[in-house]
Amino acid sequence: MIAGARASRLARLVCALTIGLLSLAPSQAIADGSWAASAPPLRIMAGDHETVSDPLSPPVEVPNGSLIREVIWRVQSPVGLTAQAQLCQAGDCILLPTARGRSPGLMGLPADQPLRFRFSLRPGQRRGVLVQGLQVIVNYEHKAP
Repeated sequence: MIAGARASRLARLVCALTIGLLSLAPSQAIADGSWAASAPPLRIMAGDHETVSDPLSPPVEVPNGSLIREVIWRVQSPVGLTAQAQLCQAGDCILLPTARGRSPGLMGLPADQPLRFRFSLRPGQRRGVLVQGLQVIVNYEHKAP
């Protein structure tokens, strides 16, 4: 009797999982994904000079035609010393108002292209800032043709 009950529960679980997977749109089941990358620390110096990170590129192959859905970022800087930060792909940038967060601001841009952090000191700040822990996660989707 116990073996029959286990088999019945297992059969219901398999059925529920199969129905759940079949209910996903084909493009969601196959092509959505994410990638993460990090960049080395940067020292942002005084002046009107903008400091740009190394490229943050996908470490895995992203399917052609994949588009960014959202980006998640994280930056560490010393307490009380902050820099103005942006996350950019080519000429498209979003302002990063906090040291960590998420945004759909780059939505629709190619997910297989690198991103870069751009930093500058806040007006009136004269002391340089070391930013580190530069990390990004790109969530993307691929629309099947």
